[in-house]
Amino acid sequence: MLFLERLAAIVGPTNLLTGVDCAPYARDWMGEYAWQPLAVVRPGSTAEVAAVMALAHAEGVPVVPIAGRTGITGAGEAEGKLVLSVERMNRIRAVKPSARLAIVEAGVILSQLHDAAAAEGLYFPLWFGARGSAMIGGVLSTNAGGSNVLRYGSTRALCLGLEVVLADGRVMNLMSELHKDNSGYDLKQLFIGAEGTLGVITAAVMKLVPAARAHATAMLAVSDLDAALDLLNRLQAVTGGLVEAFEFMPRTYQERLMRVRPDLGLPFPVAHDVTILVELGVSAPRDALPDDEGQIPLARLLEETLAGLMEEGSITDAYLARSEAQRNAIWARREAAAEIMMGAGPTVDTDISVPLDQVGRFLTLALHRLAEVDPAAGTVTVAHLGDGNLHYSVLATSDDPELKDRIIEGVEDIVAELGGSFSAEHGIGLSKKKSMARRKDPVALEVMRAVKAALDPAGILNPGKVIPD
Repeated sequence: MLFLERLAAIVGPTNLLTGVDCAPYARDWMGEYAWQPLAVVRPGSTAEVAAVMALAHAEGVPVVPIAGRTGITGAGEAEGKLVLSVERMNRIRAVKPSARLAIVEAGVILSQLHDAAAAEGLYFPLWFGARGSAMIGGVLSTNAGGSNVLRYGSTRALCLGLEVVLADGRVMNLMSELHKDNSGYDLKQLFIGAEGTLGVITAAVMKLVPAARAHATAMLAVSDLDAALDLLNRLQAVTGGLVEAFEFMPRTYQERLMRVRPDLGLPFPVAHDVTILVELGVSAPRDALPDDEGQIPLARLLEETLAGLMEEGSITDAYLARSEAQRNAIWARREAAAEIMMGAGPTVDTDISVPLDQVGRFLTLALHRLAEVDPAAGTVTVAHLGDGNLHYSVLATSDDPELKDRIIEGVEDIVAELGGSFSAEHGIGLSKKKSMARRKDPVALEVMRAVKAALDPAGILNPGKVIPD
């Protein structure tokens, strides 16, 4: 009780939750994990985070930092541990249009940063379905990806600087606004993707880009994945690299979508084996002003390019958005991915990446392997095809943990054979620790353990996550 009283003195009694008040912080978003925290503390400043960590370090109390609670790997599990929520640290300290950057605290919701950037004619190019709840601290801690990675890179590529509170309460100021700085190790990269195991991210300097003045968006039915890759490369060549999103929604995804969300409809009368969502974005005024016929040059370029490909037979059908409402409808189908998998029964979700030219081979090999492990199982796939990231979900025939692990191991075997990764953008948390033990280079694991021991020798920061025992 003395420990909790001292926490309350740091953050104020209303910002320390115990007992039943912890319920919103006691399960993950997908409902796979549940726990009872010791307490939930909600500091409102970096100084308060530092004081909380110093106290927890002195008392040996384990701490689990959390942000928007939209993770799906169990990284926020906190049985008997102190949950440290950054939700009150939600200030946008500055938006600097001339430097094209924003200085934000860890509790800023992604959509809030989108809005603040848009007010200056800029864009923060990290975009995914949970943008209305995911927070900057969380997307940095998982190195989140999304639909715009193809053009702008993942969160790691968008961060210039960090402010981090270490396990013992010391504050490390890495809030650089520089694009070039060779003064020793790039320490901020240690904390991006570390899932709160090395420090608590409290603020960051994030890059902004010019907002698109126009988009050209289409749904395409393509003969096969080789044709899809050729389409991507040709679009990049003809537009000078303006492809912002290139998403793969195969027949299995569309069929599941129509069962769960029939209100969203499909762009074509029938579901095709290979359907691609492609979006181009342009910020130059000359490419965004309608021509004499009222058509945006970018949309005309896309339409003409697709027409040529249809004549060749690479594209079998195409639906171009002619309005913002039609564009939003296209994206709604893609962003329903998590929703349509809720309640699907025994499910094995994977988040893998392979070289772009190996996506088709992965899907073929995975089906053969699944037929050996769980012959009656089904699959639902959706992918950021432009960067080789597949969310390959298996609808297993039972919840047997051993069966699920055999399925995961089979996927891992194929991914390793193709030179890919078993984790692309969702992080490791608890659910991928076995994969880390099986697949991560042993020397790399030794180095990771050494870094953890150096920065958190008492092991109080999000213990039991990311690094296998």
